[in-house]
Amino acid sequence: MTVPLGEELARLAALHGVAVSYQPSPDRTVTASAAAVTRVLAALGVDASGPEAVRAALAAREADLRERLLPPTVVCWSGSPCEPLAALPEGTVLRIETEQGEIREVQDGQDAQAGVEGLPHGVHLLTATAPASDGRTARAHLVVAPPRLPTPPGRSYGLLVQLYSLLSRRSWGMGDLGDLGELAGWAGRTLGAGFVQVNPLHAAVPGAPTDPSPYRPSSRRFPDPVHLRVEDVPEFAYADDDTRALLERAARLREAVLDKGELIDRDAVWALKREALELLARVPLGPGRRAAYDDFLAEQGRALEDHATWCALAEVHGGEWSRWPEGLRDPRSAETARARRELTDRVDFHSRLAWLTDTQLAAAQRAAREAGMPVGIVHDLAVGVHPGGADAWAQQEYFAAGMSVGAPPDAFNARGQDWGLPPWRPDRLAASGYAPYRRLLQGLFRYAGALRIDHVMGLFRLWWIPQGEPPTEGAYVRYDAEAMLAVLVLEASRAGAVVIGEDLGTVEPGVREALRERGVLGTSVLWFERDWAGDGGPLPPESWRADCLATATTHDLPSTAARLTGEHVELRDRLGLLTRPAATERAEAAADTAEWLALLTSLGLLGEGAGAGDPASEEAEVQAVHRFLGRTPARMIGVWLPDGVGDRRPQNLPGTWDQYPNWRLPIADAHGRPVPLEDLTSSPRLRALVEVLREAPPG
Repeated sequence: MTVPLGEELARLAALHGVAVSYQPSPDRTVTASAAAVTRVLAALGVDASGPEAVRAALAAREADLRERLLPPTVVCWSGSPCEPLAALPEGTVLRIETEQGEIREVQDGQDAQAGVEGLPHGVHLLTATAPASDGRTARAHLVVAPPRLPTPPGRSYGLLVQLYSLLSRRSWGMGDLGDLGELAGWAGRTLGAGFVQVNPLHAAVPGAPTDPSPYRPSSRRFPDPVHLRVEDVPEFAYADDDTRALLERAARLREAVLDKGELIDRDAVWALKREALELLARVPLGPGRRAAYDDFLAEQGRALEDHATWCALAEVHGGEWSRWPEGLRDPRSAETARARRELTDRVDFHSRLAWLTDTQLAAAQRAAREAGMPVGIVHDLAVGVHPGGADAWAQQEYFAAGMSVGAPPDAFNARGQDWGLPPWRPDRLAASGYAPYRRLLQGLFRYAGALRIDHVMGLFRLWWIPQGEPPTEGAYVRYDAEAMLAVLVLEASRAGAVVIGEDLGTVEPGVREALRERGVLGTSVLWFERDWAGDGGPLPPESWRADCLATATTHDLPSTAARLTGEHVELRDRLGLLTRPAATERAEAAADTAEWLALLTSLGLLGEGAGAGDPASEEAEVQAVHRFLGRTPARMIGVWLPDGVGDRRPQNLPGTWDQYPNWRLPIADAHGRPVPLEDLTSSPRLRALVEVLREAPPG
């Protein structure tokens, strides 16, 4: 029996940013259960276990909000009024200590705007002292951010690729950072491409087998060394015969995928690379390399030490820190400090891997920019981390214990979704001045020309699910979107980087507008762009938004060829994933495709076809789809690289686990034959597809 929400519990929840209802559609409102709201509040440190506890917590929260002088983090946008400071009592004295160590004092809070004018962009420390008659004081973090993100430099088109799938004849069984640099250098110089977008390259949780999904990493802060090109490590030039002998084993891994059609075996690739990197670690660093490594260690500080310590402990105790000996579950315990000393060599090894990967990521971005790309490499930020991984261990105080992020039931998924990712606590983020979020962004912007943020709506709210409950038994928890956006704009502006938000699916009103105001681009996928306010037909190109990355597909969707031919329906039918009769699904998919093809034909983008099933007709249709994208005002246009060779297979099929080889497929042609990087770059079909965009009118 569902217990209804009481008025006091609803008020308490609202004061802590917990929503007591949500709208899966504009005409329907669903109320959260009292049990779900109570457990979510408990994860925020609020006792709502009974009526008396609710009343006490409500009184305490109301008193705290009434009496506080400032929120824990204050946001000021350059050139705009800073409302929290302007609202301070007359006579309040402000003391600001900037990131750079400058001290500034303002004698009257009413003149606060003048006091912050001219402050450098950054996160500063603010102390406010009200008049003696008031008696209140407050310390807060002051985020001073530019009003908008950098605008993409002109209109550009680029390639979208899952890096592991991009094998060259030099890779060790999966695509690596050397391959990424080669692709970017070729695409920039030969195709005139402006960017290459890749999947998240975050560090994975080790296991047997390792979870291949790049969207459930151990750490978002540090990259995964499995992406290293071993031969590009400078110490490889001094490697002994044992190390060079590994190249033969690497060739067998590569040939198994490219020549024999086997799946990418990430675990085998990492086992071989780790063996090679262990041998290279014995080669002494030269003076210059040692100095660079020492600088990296100093710059990354405790965050890197924690990450490397987790990696070393995981080698001994496994990749789930909640199962470690109790003393090691606390990164600040005496037992952990002792273990770190005992494992000094392993901690240094994993620190060195982080440094090597960072340098190769920077090299890939450098290769892209040297090839003339105005943006370069677009990296992907996953929405969260694995609960047993390095970030969740090192940053425990910032994560909500016993909670998981997901999505409520909607028209596309009646059961909702549980992604198995622990959410950040918004109260702890605010109290820290968003320190872990800032460090995360700073790390990624070291080597990114742009950043794609998966599920960008998570900057505003996330669906929290209590452990052990189905996704239906959750509640939305709101974050301070202004602060999250201010930190994002601040760090991206410092790096001169573009930001793209993945805003597909259900988006609450006002979110896209807020993102656009701050210069965050959206994501528009052709098949979803319809005139929903009108007749529901395909949205004509001139009606598309300009501030977006426009694509025909994504890693979670069928390739363009599969959608045009209906093969995506046949695949789901073979795997038993259809929820309606196959004939109904086929007819609906065919009608959708026919509607788009009719529009393409009416616009003069597609001539008379050679007939269904004809390769020439299919290729012409794929080109017409991208010619349509070129007609939109979108600032960035992305080409799914497998579309350039007619690949039929999705890289990830949502709703499957072992039924489909998610995240393990190399790029292949229409017949499923793997296509190495060397053949991709000489593909007439890929060049013809990109030429369509080169001929597109200016945005």
